[in-house]
Amino acid sequence: MGISFGRGGATTFQQDLARADCIVIQGSNMAECHPVGFQWVMEAKARGARIFHVDPRFTRTSALADRYLPIRAGSDIVLLGALINHVLQNGLDFREYVLAYTNAATIVSADFRDTEDLDGLFSGWDPETATYDPRSWAYAGTDEQPQGEHVEGGRRHAEAAGPESYGAGGAGAHPSPRTDPTLDHPRCVYQILKRHFARYTPELVERLCGIPSAAFAELAEAVTANSGRERTTAWVYSVGWTQHTVGAQYIRTASILQLLLGNMGRPGGGIMALRGHASIQGSTDIPTLFNILPGYLAMPHAHRHDDLNHYLELEGGETGFWGNRRSYLVSLLKAWWGEAATEDNDYCFGHLPRMTGDHGHYTTVMGQIDGTVKGYFVIGENPAVGSSGGRAQRLGLANLDWLVVRDLTLVETATFWRDGPELETGEMRTEDIGTEVFFLPAASHVEKEGTFTNTQRLLQWREKALDPPGDCRSDLWFYYHLGKLVRRRLSDDEIDRPVRELTWDYPEHGAHREPSAEAVLREINGVGPDGRALSSSTQLRADGSTACGCWIYCGVYADEVNQAARRRPRGEQDFVAPEWGWAWPANRRILYNRASADPEGRPWSERKAYVWWDAERGEWTGHDVPDCEIGKPPDYLPPEGARAQDALAGTDPFIMQSDGKGWLYAPSGMADGPMPAHYEPHESPVANILYGQRANPARRTFDRPESPYNRPGPLFPHVLTTYRLTEHHTAGGMSRPLAYLAELQPELFCEMDPRLAARLGLGNGDWATIVTSRTVLEARVLVTGRMRPLRVEGRVIHQIGLPYHWGWGGGGLVTGDVVNDLMPLVLDPNVYIQEGKAMTCDVRPGRRPRGRAMLDLLETYRHG
Repeated sequence: MGISFGRGGATTFQQDLARADCIVIQGSNMAECHPVGFQWVMEAKARGARIFHVDPRFTRTSALADRYLPIRAGSDIVLLGALINHVLQNGLDFREYVLAYTNAATIVSADFRDTEDLDGLFSGWDPETATYDPRSWAYAGTDEQPQGEHVEGGRRHAEAAGPESYGAGGAGAHPSPRTDPTLDHPRCVYQILKRHFARYTPELVERLCGIPSAAFAELAEAVTANSGRERTTAWVYSVGWTQHTVGAQYIRTASILQLLLGNMGRPGGGIMALRGHASIQGSTDIPTLFNILPGYLAMPHAHRHDDLNHYLELEGGETGFWGNRRSYLVSLLKAWWGEAATEDNDYCFGHLPRMTGDHGHYTTVMGQIDGTVKGYFVIGENPAVGSSGGRAQRLGLANLDWLVVRDLTLVETATFWRDGPELETGEMRTEDIGTEVFFLPAASHVEKEGTFTNTQRLLQWREKALDPPGDCRSDLWFYYHLGKLVRRRLSDDEIDRPVRELTWDYPEHGAHREPSAEAVLREINGVGPDGRALSSSTQLRADGSTACGCWIYCGVYADEVNQAARRRPRGEQDFVAPEWGWAWPANRRILYNRASADPEGRPWSERKAYVWWDAERGEWTGHDVPDCEIGKPPDYLPPEGARAQDALAGTDPFIMQSDGKGWLYAPSGMADGPMPAHYEPHESPVANILYGQRANPARRTFDRPESPYNRPGPLFPHVLTTYRLTEHHTAGGMSRPLAYLAELQPELFCEMDPRLAARLGLGNGDWATIVTSRTVLEARVLVTGRMRPLRVEGRVIHQIGLPYHWGWGGGGLVTGDVVNDLMPLVLDPNVYIQEGKAMTCDVRPGRRPRGRAMLDLLETYRHG
């Protein structure tokens, strides 16, 4: 979404779903995985909205929807692409919106070649490096458009960064390219889209997705009828979309569709990205990712960024609000290094860590196995159970010098050396594992204060309910006091200066000297020259006079008030509820809401009025904080050479984009193409009938013996997908030790349809063995119509569903085999996320073999 619209966060808020006229939930089981937010879907339904659920498995979400469409896992681009084709071929796009607010009229370089021309590849493909050179994707007449070396899709993308370096926007494009407002030019984006998606038809949907043409027609009619001036449709997704080798392009396809239908920035519209945990959004805003700094600023590279100016020259365009990135970065450096950061020393830019390549999770695991990674901190994660390729994870852990695990219980990652499955098979022996493991007990969320940033960019403050027991400590306590211990051991050498000069003093309270989370939040908010908390990111300066720990959070402590702690009841404010918590940026609940008004600043319709231009007052007003400069009139035209926000016209609603437009076509920013194309999952039982290129050519693979891939063919005839249950939480470390939850879901099970069960001689409650090239596991059989067989390319494809919450220990009252051990190590090239929702497998009746016999069975599948 950062590439399409300019920011990587959800474009709307969950309560606004109640105002939708149609909601499509795809890649998510919202009713069971996000039950609190699902109430707003039900409210929309009660008001007359049509609800569709598209998923491989019939769930409680499906049961409450108006229509359920079963789909083959990994084929969503075909369905979405056919909806785009339906809109374009039948002239159903919201033409005024599309012309004014998207790049539909922009003319693309004559050098560009589509997948339709190159049998599944875009122009610029380099088979030696398995990466794209995106220069031919540029807009016409712009020569080589602004293209930083960190831009996703760039020549060095694979070694430099993933998409989150621009996860909130900022990919380069010319701010004023050539256009054809008639949309007739053969190389304008609109015509390129029409040609690209022409083969995505209802017939193709039936052949590859398994969705009958009549069901597709019902969906297409509902979505288009509920879009336009008077009505809006919302799309909802979660990890059912992201965990694919084309996951980022799934989201891009939905973004294209929503732009064509005029649903972005409008009440009851947008794209709701449901995050999997309470603060997953916060963990990318204040990042736990290797390739970004707070606020989605790109991490500098060791060999390509000499100084601050050089870094900024390579980091995207200077128009749109990303043109202020110098202010954002200098303010961040001042927050971290305070008085030590001066203009003379580049504000300590040289102190920042540098990337040398891909430092992502799975590359790190390979480094552990190869002996180049010696130590590892695991904080609130359980990779021995919760990450793909569990065997490779554990082999890596066993090859470390030291491992620190911080968690609520002794999760499997902390105990793999004494009870892991490789001990049973003889692949490991405890006495041979030299890893020194330190377990440091953590405080739970009710035992510490601070903020969550939830799925709709909403920061909510939580008070500490009680003190943590014994030696348990908060994450903030751990890092703060670890930092103080490290600083005591530093020398006066120059190499230690970056850590020695960090600002690292916060008020402490209580017997354990807990640092003040509120003081940290205030530092993140930022302060001005007078030491007072800032109110807006527009107050940040590039001269070192402001300090701000994360520019998108600037305003959360406005007026010296913890805005995230506000709890004004819903009945005391309007439906936007701006005084419940605080949403980044600027407490804005719907992003790009300038698009809710027409180019003249008038609401598209009174029914869907949200923000509008008040000519008498000379400012934007409405129900929400306007996502534009409040005093910029709709008829404003930028002067020649303008930069940052001054380069955006009064009609440009996508203010983080360099051209102010929503991108139907991405001239830069994506590692695997400017438009989505259907590729089969890395492991698939069917061929790609669209192109000779079977799978995403840019996908990241790890061709390693520790985690081999399934070979195509009859050995692995079924599709396997994974999911989560309401009663358990991810790898189970927080839920399996709880008696009530363990009783509700006591055992690992696999769902399969009755026809497959009958063919295999399996009954409900029997044991089945599931096999991939990585491992063999056993599960109880749940024979159910919820996993429907689909007719794909003339044959019946059976899909198997497995929840992934069990492990062999972890202090759990219930145990089971590790489902993530079945997963292949293959990644989306943009975000480096694993393909965990679509792969192939075999199913055998009975319990799995144990010990060496299990390895013997695996060998027959790997080489038989």
